[in-house]
Amino acid sequence: MDKSKIVEELKNSIRDIPDFPKKGIIFKDITTLLKDGKKFQEAIDCLVERYKGKKIDKVVSIEARGFIFGSALAYKLGAGLVPVRKKGKLPHETHRVEYALEYGTDSLEIHKDAVNPGDNVLLVDDLLATGGTMSAVSGLIEKMGGKIVEVAFLIELTFLKGRERLKGRQIFSLIEF
Repeated sequence: MDKSKIVEELKNSIRDIPDFPKKGIIFKDITTLLKDGKKFQEAIDCLVERYKGKKIDKVVSIEARGFIFGSALAYKLGAGLVPVRKKGKLPHETHRVEYALEYGTDSLEIHKDAVNPGDNVLLVDDLLATGGTMSAVSGLIEKMGGKIVEVAFLIELTFLKGRERLKGRQIFSLIEF
Protein backbone atom coordinates (compact mmCIF):
# COMPACT_ATOMS: atom_id res chain seq x y z
CA MET A 1 0.00 0.00 0.00
CA ASP A 2 1.35 3.44 -0.83
CA LYS A 3 2.10 5.98 1.86
CA SER A 4 -0.78 8.34 0.99
CA LYS A 5 -3.30 5.50 1.48
CA ILE A 6 -1.69 4.58 4.81
CA VAL A 7 -1.87 8.19 5.98
CA GLU A 8 -5.52 8.43 4.90
CA GLU A 9 -6.34 5.26 6.87
CA LEU A 10 -4.52 6.65 9.91
CA LYS A 11 -6.44 9.91 9.60
CA ASN A 12 -9.73 8.03 9.37
CA SER A 13 -8.90 6.09 12.53
CA ILE A 14 -8.81 9.26 14.67
CA ARG A 15 -12.05 9.94 16.52
CA ASP A 16 -13.59 13.39 16.99
CA ILE A 17 -14.87 14.21 20.47
CA PRO A 18 -17.08 17.32 20.40
CA ASP A 19 -17.00 19.83 23.27
CA PHE A 20 -13.88 18.37 24.92
CA PRO A 21 -12.16 19.63 27.01
CA LYS A 22 -14.58 22.54 26.74
CA LYS A 23 -17.58 23.58 24.69
CA GLY A 24 -16.80 24.47 21.09
CA ILE A 25 -13.63 22.39 20.77
CA ILE A 26 -13.51 19.23 18.69
CA PHE A 27 -10.84 17.05 20.29
CA LYS A 28 -8.84 14.72 18.04
CA ASP A 29 -8.73 11.46 20.02
CA ILE A 30 -5.70 9.40 19.00
CA THR A 31 -6.49 6.50 21.34
CA THR A 32 -8.47 4.91 18.50
CA LEU A 33 -5.30 4.86 16.40
CA LEU A 34 -3.09 3.73 19.28
CA LYS A 35 -5.27 0.75 20.24
CA ASP A 36 -4.86 -0.73 16.76
CA GLY A 37 -1.39 -2.31 16.75
CA LYS A 38 -1.10 -2.25 12.95
CA LYS A 39 -2.07 1.43 12.69
CA PHE A 40 0.23 2.47 15.53
CA GLN A 41 3.07 0.55 13.87
CA GLU A 42 2.32 2.19 10.50
CA ALA A 43 2.35 5.67 12.07
CA ILE A 44 5.72 5.03 13.71
CA ASP A 45 7.13 3.41 10.56
CA CYS A 46 6.12 6.44 8.45
CA LEU A 47 7.91 8.76 10.87
CA VAL A 48 10.97 6.52 11.19
CA GLU A 49 11.30 6.32 7.40
CA ARG A 50 11.56 10.11 7.28
CA TYR A 51 14.39 10.29 9.83
CA LYS A 52 16.46 7.20 9.05
CA GLY A 53 19.98 8.21 8.14
CA LYS A 54 19.63 11.77 9.49
CA LYS A 55 21.97 11.05 12.42
CA ILE A 56 19.51 11.96 15.15
CA ASP A 57 21.27 11.97 18.53
CA LYS A 58 18.27 12.82 20.71
CA VAL A 59 14.52 12.63 20.34
CA VAL A 60 12.97 15.27 22.60
CA SER A 61 9.31 14.65 23.36
CA ILE A 62 6.76 16.62 25.33
CA GLU A 63 4.55 15.35 28.13
CA ALA A 64 2.40 13.32 27.87
CA ARG A 65 1.21 12.04 24.50
CA GLY A 66 4.46 13.11 22.86
CA PHE A 67 6.18 10.42 24.95
CA ILE A 68 4.22 7.72 23.11
CA PHE A 69 5.66 8.71 19.75
CA GLY A 70 9.02 9.98 20.96
CA SER A 71 9.96 6.78 22.75
CA ALA A 72 9.08 4.55 19.79
CA LEU A 73 10.99 6.84 17.39
CA ALA A 74 14.04 7.03 19.64
CA TYR A 75 14.13 3.25 19.92
CA LYS A 76 13.82 2.69 16.16
CA LEU A 77 16.39 5.40 15.36
CA GLY A 78 18.87 4.28 18.01
CA ALA A 79 18.73 7.75 19.56
CA GLY A 80 18.45 8.93 23.15
CA LEU A 81 15.05 9.92 24.49
CA VAL A 82 14.69 13.22 26.33
CA PRO A 83 11.43 13.90 28.17
CA VAL A 84 10.18 17.46 28.60
CA ARG A 85 7.90 17.57 31.64
CA LYS A 86 5.73 19.91 33.61
CA LYS A 87 7.33 21.88 36.44
CA GLY A 88 8.56 19.77 39.35
CA LYS A 89 8.33 16.37 37.64
CA LEU A 90 12.02 15.87 36.79
CA PRO A 91 14.35 14.82 39.64
CA HIS A 92 17.61 16.57 38.67
CA GLU A 93 18.67 20.15 37.84
CA THR A 94 16.50 21.60 35.08
CA HIS A 95 16.13 24.43 32.62
CA ARG A 96 12.62 25.87 32.61
CA VAL A 97 10.70 27.72 29.95
CA GLU A 98 7.43 29.58 30.41
CA TYR A 99 4.99 30.00 27.57
CA ALA A 100 1.63 31.67 27.03
CA LEU A 101 -1.61 29.78 27.09
CA GLU A 102 -4.99 31.06 26.01
CA TYR A 103 -5.56 32.10 29.63
CA GLY A 104 -2.33 32.61 31.60
CA THR A 105 1.00 30.84 31.35
CA ASP A 106 2.48 27.39 31.91
CA SER A 107 6.02 26.06 32.13
CA LEU A 108 7.99 23.03 31.05
CA GLU A 109 11.33 21.66 32.21
CA ILE A 110 14.19 19.63 30.79
CA HIS A 111 17.24 18.24 32.59
CA LYS A 112 20.24 20.52 32.19
CA ASP A 113 22.38 17.59 31.02
CA ALA A 114 19.82 16.12 28.58
CA VAL A 115 21.03 17.79 25.38
CA ASN A 116 24.68 18.45 24.60
CA PRO A 117 25.95 21.26 22.39
CA GLY A 118 25.96 20.00 18.80
CA ASP A 119 23.44 17.18 19.36
CA ASN A 120 21.15 16.62 16.38
CA VAL A 121 17.68 16.82 17.89
CA LEU A 122 14.31 15.69 16.61
CA LEU A 123 11.45 17.34 18.50
CA VAL A 124 8.28 15.24 18.65
CA ASP A 125 4.75 15.78 19.90
CA ASP A 126 1.40 14.29 19.05
CA LEU A 127 -0.33 17.48 17.88
CA LEU A 128 0.48 20.90 16.47
CA ALA A 129 -2.28 23.33 17.38
CA THR A 130 -1.22 26.95 18.05
CA GLY A 131 2.50 26.12 18.26
CA GLY A 132 3.13 27.82 21.60
CA THR A 133 4.39 24.76 23.45
CA MET A 134 6.73 23.62 20.68
CA SER A 135 8.00 27.14 20.08
CA ALA A 136 8.98 27.40 23.76
CA VAL A 137 10.68 23.98 23.77
CA SER A 138 12.51 24.75 20.50
CA GLY A 139 14.00 27.87 22.01
CA LEU A 140 15.09 25.91 25.08
CA ILE A 141 16.84 23.24 22.99
CA GLU A 142 18.69 25.89 21.00
CA LYS A 143 19.81 27.67 24.19
CA MET A 144 21.26 24.32 25.30
CA GLY A 145 23.23 24.14 22.04
CA GLY A 146 21.15 21.44 20.35
CA LYS A 147 20.68 21.55 16.57
CA ILE A 148 17.03 20.98 15.70
CA VAL A 149 16.84 18.72 12.66
CA GLU A 150 13.06 18.91 12.47
CA VAL A 151 9.90 19.33 14.51
CA ALA A 152 7.54 16.39 13.97
CA PHE A 153 3.90 15.82 14.80
CA LEU A 154 1.44 13.01 14.26
CA ILE A 155 -1.34 15.56 13.67
CA GLU A 156 -1.49 19.20 12.64
CA LEU A 157 -4.62 21.31 12.99
CA THR A 158 -3.80 23.59 10.05
CA PHE A 159 -6.64 26.06 10.71
CA LEU A 160 -4.91 27.11 13.96
CA LYS A 161 -1.79 28.20 12.02
CA GLY A 162 0.71 26.80 14.53
CA ARG A 163 3.43 26.78 11.87
CA GLU A 164 3.53 30.56 12.06
CA ARG A 165 4.96 30.35 15.59
CA LEU A 166 7.60 27.91 14.36
CA LYS A 167 8.85 30.00 11.42
CA GLY A 168 12.37 29.16 10.32
CA ARG A 169 12.11 25.55 11.48
CA GLN A 170 11.67 22.40 9.46
CA ILE A 171 8.22 21.04 10.34
CA PHE A 172 6.61 17.74 9.44
CA SER A 173 3.10 16.54 10.21
CA LEU A 174 2.04 13.07 9.20
CA ILE A 175 -1.70 13.90 9.29
CA GLU A 176 -3.40 17.25 8.68
CA PHE A 177 -6.89 18.36 9.63
